[in-house]
Amino acid sequence: MSSIIQPPISIQELIDAGVHFGHRASQWNPKMRPYVYGRRKNIHIIDVRETVRGILRAKKYLRQVAAQGSLILFVGTKRQASETIKTEAARCLMPYVAERWLGGALTNFKTVRSRLSRLKQLEDILNGDQLNTYSKKMQSSLQREYRKMYRNLNGIRDMNRFPEAMIIIDPKKEHNAVREARKLGIVTVALIDTDSDPDEIDLAIPCNDDSIRSIELILHCLADAVLEGKKDAGILSTMEGR
Repeated sequence: MSSIIQPPISIQELIDAGVHFGHRASQWNPKMRPYVYGRRKNIHIIDVRETVRGILRAKKYLRQVAAQGSLILFVGTKRQASETIKTEAARCLMPYVAERWLGGALTNFKTVRSRLSRLKQLEDILNGDQLNTYSKKMQSSLQREYRKMYRNLNGIRDMNRFPEAMIIIDPKKEHNAVREARKLGIVTVALIDTDSDPDEIDLAIPCNDDSIRSIELILHCLADAVLEGKKDAGILSTMEGR
């Protein structure tokens, strides 16, 4: 297969998805100045050419990471991003956090793994005959515990090692995830709006990180790059066969 990365999303697709709409000028981070094209009705307009450059850099890097067999963790807990994070991470067989970032999810990974063991234990109880040995009140309590743990942990239950990279939607909201990644030397690729600090991110994709269409369009493109990397290395067919 050719190693040439196919052209990313077209400028028109990005504009149609509202990728170029930033925040109010009063809310901007001056460090985002290189990515701002101008201002319209006191709203900063993101330079879509910079968005394309960011996507190209991210696609090239993520394809290489995936081809090496390394993990890429998708992170996006805001309402507009949650479902897309789940969909695209699942599509390229990568772990994700789409509900709530648990403090220490990376820096205290051993403790998180123990909580995943508890999740498996609860599944065994709820799906087996053992459940009938508990009172109705205890059954209800176990089911509530399971639903909460499943919601927060299911996306990383198969993450048996640190990710090489993280794809993050809105690093300002996901500042705890960014901080843990930086502490551990994990490369961050982020969809970043005009109110965020690009210096906190390794590979920034300047764009509207509040629009569902914007998030869907760019995440789909990044997930495609991960799949391309897996195909380059012959990893995809092996993982699909599990």
